[in-house]
Amino acid sequence: MISAQVKSRLIDIVGPENYDDSNAGRLVYSYDATPQFQSMPDAVVAPRSTKEVSRILKLCNTHRIPVVPRGSGTNLCAGTCPTEGGIVLLFKHMNQILEIDEENLTMTVQPGVITLDVIRAAEEKGLLYPPDPSSMKISTIGGNLNENSGGLRGLKYGVTRDYVMALEIVLANGDIIRTGGKLAKDVAGYDLTRLFVGSEGTLGVITEATLKLIPAPETKKTVLALYQDIDSAAKSVSNIIARKIIPTTLEFLDQPTLQVIEDYAKIGLPVHAKAVLLIEQDGSEEAVNRDIRIIEDICKKGNAVSVQTAQTEAEAEDLRNARRAALSALARLKPTTILEDATVPRSAIADMVKAINRIAEKYQLTICTFGHAGDGNLHPTCTTDVRNSEEMERVEQAFADIFKKAVELGGTITGEHGVGEMKAPYLELKLGEAGVAAMRAVKQAFDPNNIMNPGKVFAKDSRKRVVMTR
Repeated sequence: MISAQVKSRLIDIVGPENYDDSNAGRLVYSYDATPQFQSMPDAVVAPRSTKEVSRILKLCNTHRIPVVPRGSGTNLCAGTCPTEGGIVLLFKHMNQILEIDEENLTMTVQPGVITLDVIRAAEEKGLLYPPDPSSMKISTIGGNLNENSGGLRGLKYGVTRDYVMALEIVLANGDIIRTGGKLAKDVAGYDLTRLFVGSEGTLGVITEATLKLIPAPETKKTVLALYQDIDSAAKSVSNIIARKIIPTTLEFLDQPTLQVIEDYAKIGLPVHAKAVLLIEQDGSEEAVNRDIRIIEDICKKGNAVSVQTAQTEAEAEDLRNARRAALSALARLKPTTILEDATVPRSAIADMVKAINRIAEKYQLTICTFGHAGDGNLHPTCTTDVRNSEEMERVEQAFADIFKKAVELGGTITGEHGVGEMKAPYLELKLGEAGVAAMRAVKQAFDPNNIMNPGKVFAKDSRKRVVMTR
């Protein structure tokens, strides 16, 4: 609980309008997009500047009050749930694009900026900010930074970490540091910029970021290839890469996912197909036309029953939007949707999808699979009902088997969603005991009082939680 004295000091820092400990106010920020981890914070605090963040953290560190940085709450690993109480740090005021530097091809932003606004601001200057998570219409850059978010363009362009040049960070003790800069080269000491991107708010609070922009591609084209078996679709993915073609987007959807998306979007998707590849290439017109011809040929020779290239940008955008709507479409089926994130080598995609199907059958569950086939990042998604405790137990066991299989195939437990609290019990599967111990040492060095997003990344006794109140 927050004492009357600490409450008074927090109000002095941010103003009474930016401190909320009402039941209604706390309830709004007690959950994110992850089922089963709802917990009430003691208060919600909305700073207006880095200096205010510094004063807040210094105060919380002195009184051992947990601090949970939060954006829009689209997190899928319980990373923004205040499961140990304390304060939720909300960045609704720190939401400005501070600068677009066309000479150095950078954009400097505050953490509360919506991802799509960053993308559009870059496009207005003829530039591209490539990371494009499916939640980009509502997710914030701060959330993307903390989770090292990926997206549909990740195969060709990489993930958020690849576009972060500099950070302003407030450490747990209130100290403010700056890392990196508008530099093509910088090897002065440890790479703290890359350390903090993907640290899930457990090491400090990012209050400003300088992002790398690149020239916008001249043109792009989109292909939809249909298959009647998963193995052929997976083989086409490998064959495309083997031809030294790296598409912008190379997405996979299984038939159950396709059916649900079509029911939702109603754009005429081919629901009879057992597997679908959505492939996009961008670049110069000559290069795109050449690559698309090769891709079409590979898919046709790889037993695709249909290969179609979008004839207009509107048609292509419908396909992209349909893929991004997968989670929303699946969420309509049952009260609870658990979207997971396991990554395997590209060559193991078919084996992983078939294993997911076997696991779903074993535990008598509905699990639809889609994801970024080009980089092996799959999203097995279970539609269920959290009120059915017996079924939820089977869901837990099924995902444990899925994570074990991913690691067995040379993969990992998360490619882009993060560890948070939901996947913390499985981290040792990937890193081993010594690896987790090394990470704990880093956490201890930056946050010795464990106030920064406590309970995340490092395992507790069980993945499951009951809904709790404070």
